[in-house]
Formats: sequence, structure tokens, C-alpha cells
Amino acid sequence: MSQRTLALPLLFSLLAGCAVGPDYVRPAPSLPDRFIGATALDQRSATATATATATAELVAWWTGFGDARLARYVELALKQNLDLAQASARVTQARAGLGAANAALLPSGNLGGQAARAYQSVETPLGQVLNSQPGFDRYGNAYEASLGASWELDIFGGLRRGREAALADYQASEAGATATRLAVAAQTADIYITLRGLQARLDVARRQVATQQDLLSKINLLYGKGLAAELQLRQAEGALAQVRASVPVLEAGEAAAMNALDVMLGATPGAHRSELAAGGVIPVAPRIGATGSPGDLLRRRPDLIAAERRLAASNARIGVAMAEYYPKLSLGGTIGSATSVASGNLFTGGASQAAALLGLRWRLFDFGRIDAQIALAKGQDAELLAAYRLAALRATEDVENAFSALVKREEQAALLAQGEASLGRARGASFAAYQRGVVSLIEVLQADESLLRVADARAQAQTESARAAVSAFKALGGGWQAEPLEAVAIRSH
Repeated sequence: MSQRTLALPLLFSLLAGCAVGPDYVRPAPSLPDRFIGATALDQRSATATATATATAELVAWWTGFGDARLARYVELALKQNLDLAQASARVTQARAGLGAANAALLPSGNLGGQAARAYQSVETPLGQVLNSQPGFDRYGNAYEASLGASWELDIFGGLRRGREAALADYQASEAGATATRLAVAAQTADIYITLRGLQARLDVARRQVATQQDLLSKINLLYGKGLAAELQLRQAEGALAQVRASVPVLEAGEAAAMNALDVMLGATPGAHRSELAAGGVIPVAPRIGATGSPGDLLRRRPDLIAAERRLAASNARIGVAMAEYYPKLSLGGTIGSATSVASGNLFTGGASQAAALLGLRWRLFDFGRIDAQIALAKGQDAELLAAYRLAALRATEDVENAFSALVKREEQAALLAQGEASLGRARGASFAAYQRGVVSLIEVLQADESLLRVADARAQAQTESARAAVSAFKALGGGWQAEPLEAVAIRSH
């Protein structure tokens, strides 16, 4: 860049006092006006009876499941979770960075002082010369005190752009901490619901074990009287073993879920096991009070807010890099006193001293590196813009997937409940027919197997529908009250 090319923007910036670099304009990703799955969700809410008896608001959605223990665990996790402690520490770090950026715009001062006592040897050439003078004192005292100040004049706005970047980083860190809070709440609820689902499946398996044991005892009785073949006896023993084998797997999953929940609560694994082992029903997915539009996600989801603030910070850093084209001016000054005699003479007029400084720093022959730094900043800005747009699309995808899973899983659970009732009656009829000798034992075992399978599937569908509701609340950004960015900026001062 030639000196003539630099002269015009330099003169304009000096006169206008503006900040170099592009001013930030918040992007507006193209999103639909309504979620595709909102229609099916509205129909679910309109026809819900026992499936979803409560309506959950986004701010504290975990209370809508009607499970006091679930709500208590989520509140406890929001107070004690260690991921949240880390996120809070990151906010503190970002706030410190903002404080440093604010301080860079202000003058800095320092106060200094020193005292020295020296002893001069008379054996050195200097000592011999001084010793020849009348009244020479081999001991010398020196005292000095000074007050200094300096101030970089932010004529071209590089420091102001740096403050913009630090403020946006701080806002991003706060939004990131909120996103962590929502993730902790959702994960705690998800683990709790998974645990209740495993316990429901364990109950089904244990009831089926009892049924198979009862069946085996009856066949043993018939076999002892010569009324049942050994093949039937061995088939019943094999079926019982197969059902029993499912129990340890479910128990292992139950223990792992309990341990995971304890860690989410910031406690050692096993801390709440006795309380959780008492069991409970699978929480019922509530109705969702207000879904809003995809555009609302940009203001509700803290991860999208964090992505947008990181984009704002990268835009400001383009200005920081461009400011290196221009000279840096600074003012400095020092006042103080110095003496080499008794301390009583330190602050006399003769001991006073002062200095003033006008500093200039200009990377006049370093424009190649500055060009590279600007290109790097622009590249990072373009990357974060694409990341923000992609995050908005994926947030919409999250909501659509959660809505679809919630509606379809509830339909599945309702159908499986009907099937379980029918198969339960069929199993009773088949065993009665077996006792009368109308059907074989194989048909009884098949009825048992079908009943176990559909009861287990129903418990899984109920669990997944409740988990889908949790995913929907998380995807919608529920769990906090959005605060305008202007308020965050005011609090940062």
C-alpha cells in the first residue's frame, strides 16, 4: 500500500474519529414460519387424555412431568453439577478479558520509589581521586520517588474494536454457560427417565420369571404323575432360563443409570442408590405449552446465541487487525524528585524532576504481515458465519426430530398397551386350554414369550416418548428466561 493510498483514510479517520473495520450486522438465517411437526403436536395436545395430563412451560419444563423426584433431581443438578461449575469459571475468565479490554482504553499510571546506600572504596582509581578531595564521605545515600502516567490514544478504533470483541466473547461465554445448564437439566431428566424405564422392564421380566416358575412347577407336578412328557418339562426349564437371563442385563443397566445420575448431581456413585432403588413409574410426557417458530430459536436457544456472539467477536477482530495499518499515538509523563543527600531534601524544589513524552509507533514496512492478519480474521469470520447458519438449521432439525419422535412413540405405546392386554388374555386362555389338553405346552410358551416381548416393548415406548419430550424442551431452548443482549452489555461494565 502506497503512502498516498494511506494518506486519505488516515486523514479521514483522524477527522471523524471512527473505528476502522466493518460494523457488525446480525445475520438473519432463512427459516420457515412454522415447524412441520407442530400440527401433529397440536393434535396430540388436543386429544391427550391420560397420556399427557399436564402442560409444561418452557422455563421450568421438568415440573410438567408430574414427578416430584424428577423435579428435585433436576434442581439439585443445577446447583451441584460440576460441568456447570466449569462453565461458570469460563464466564469469570471471559469477564476478566472484558475488564482488560476496558482498561486498555483508559490511562495507566504507576508510582515508583527507591532508596540506595553506597560505600566507595579508596583503593580504586575513582576512590583515590575522590579521597583526595576535602570532606569526601565514603558513604553515599540516594533517594528517588516518581509518579508516571501513559495513555494510548485510540484514534483509529483498534482498542474499541478489541473491546467489542471482548464484550461479544463475554456474552458468548454467558450463553454457553446457559447452554450447559440446559444440557445438564435435560441429561439429568433423561437419565432419570431411562432409569425408570429400566426398572419397569425389570418388573416385567421378574413377573414373567414368576409366571414361568409357576408354569414349571405345574408341569413338574404333571410330569411326576405321568401326565406330561419330559420334552415339555425341558422346554419349560429352557424358557425359564431364557427369561432369567434377561434380568442381569437389565440390572446392570439400572446400576449404570443410578451411577450416572449421581455423577450428574455432583455426588459419588451410589449416593442416591437406596432412594432410587425403591422404584417408580415412568414419567408421563406432558403437553408442550408453546413451541413458537423456528425464528424464535435464534433468541431462545443459548447455543445459537453463543454462536452469534462468537461471530460478532470475529467481526470486531477484523477491525483490530485493520487498525494495525495506522500509527499508534500515546502520551506519557513523569513527575518526581531525586536526591543523593539526606532524606529531608527529597521533596525540595531543587530535587524535583519532570518529563513528558509523545510516542509514535507505526508498522510502516510491515504491511505484508498486516494483510495476512486481516485475511486470517476475515477467514475466521466467514467460517463462524457458516457455522452459525448451520447451527440454526440443525436446531430446527432437532425440534422437528423431537416432535416426530414424541408423537410416534406415544402412538406406539398406545398400540402396544392394547396388544399387551389382548396377549394377556390370550396367555390365560392358552394355559387353561393346555390344562384341558386342548393345546400343547409349546403354544403356552409362545403366548408367554409374546406377552413378555410386547410388555417390554411398551415400557420402552413409554420411556422413549418421555425422553423425546425432554429432547423437545431442550431443542426449543426451554429452561431459562432469555435476557436482551443490551442488558448483558450494561451488566458487563
